[in-house]
Amino acid sequence: MKNRLKVLRAERDWSQAELAGRLDVSRQAVNAIETGKHDPSLPLAFRIARLFDMKIEEIFDDGEAA
Repeated sequence: MKNRLKVLRAERDWSQAELAGRLDVSRQAVNAIETGKHDPSLPLAFRIARLFDMKIEEIFDDGEAA
């Protein structure tokens, strides 16, 4: 699943470790999500969306047209 997590994190000048701490996950989990190797769980996707004050759909793109 494509996502904007790396861009959003960079805009705030946060390291992967800083973002991981804010989300209560490992830095490796953040890296796996950013690189598309792992999709976040739904609860984690909601935490990410709340952290960036965005809708899940604004951060993650499953490739399906609306």
